[in-house]
Amino acid sequence: MRWWTYQKERFPLFANGLLIAAFSACALLYSSFLSKGPLPGPAMFLIAFVTCFIFFLQLRIADEFKDAEEDATYRPYRPVPSGLIKLRELGWIFVLGAIIQLTLALWFSPQLLFILLFAWTYLALMSVEFFRRDWLKARPITYLWTHMLIMPIVDLYATACYWQPTLDAPPSGLIWFLAASFTNGLVIELGRKIRLPENEEPGVSTYSKLWGTNRAAWIWVGCLTATFSFAFIAASQIGTQLQTAIILGTALALSTILSQPGKRLELLSALWTLALYLTLGILPLLLES
Repeated sequence: MRWWTYQKERFPLFANGLLIAAFSACALLYSSFLSKGPLPGPAMFLIAFVTCFIFFLQLRIADEFKDAEEDATYRPYRPVPSGLIKLRELGWIFVLGAIIQLTLALWFSPQLLFILLFAWTYLALMSVEFFRRDWLKARPITYLWTHMLIMPIVDLYATACYWQPTLDAPPSGLIWFLAASFTNGLVIELGRKIRLPENEEPGVSTYSKLWGTNRAAWIWVGCLTATFSFAFIAASQIGTQLQTAIILGTALALSTILSQPGKRLELLSALWTLALYLTLGILPLLLES
């Protein structure tokens, strides 16, 4: 029961699993379309999904350690500061996840280990705030983009589950897909930290506090627009730019109209993310069939 409570509050398995499945499947499918190679096999989908799922779980666990002092002071109702879940228990889950990631990489394609180590290293540096915690805290924009670089790094690993065993090098044009992943990470992060004034909490850093509610919402829309632009260029590499423009353009317009701070932005960010990865990954597959 206590672990069910933890996942419900801190890492919802179904919602995160759905987004990560779309994220990892899109990375593989887009790589195959970009390289004009065969479709990914079942093992590739399984390894990419499991490894990416663990990456995002490790990010959540790393945050629990990193924010333990602040949570104890300002958010004592959360599972860890309330004593429901112990940090030591989460640490063992982190280690078990790393063992699974390592085992899958060595079993499927040992060369994946280099990218895995790179991702682990960046995650570790994030966990200690790059040894500049106070400096970063004083510069929230730098804090934001340095932490969101983990998104294209994880996406790179997911794509490598396709191109590393088959091509041994990233296909040309992949950078635009990774750029869309980076700006979409900004969309997600901003969306969950823009709140109405009455929902702000003492000691909790939000972008609505930093920029003001309305300005923060428009910056969120700007990140949506940047993601749309990179996704359009990525789609043009595989010939689906028209369909992508129609689908994501409509999603962008609706998101802009509906953008209101609070839970709505968080939900819209999730729906946008799902639309993004389904459009770049699943749509080309449907058009080919």
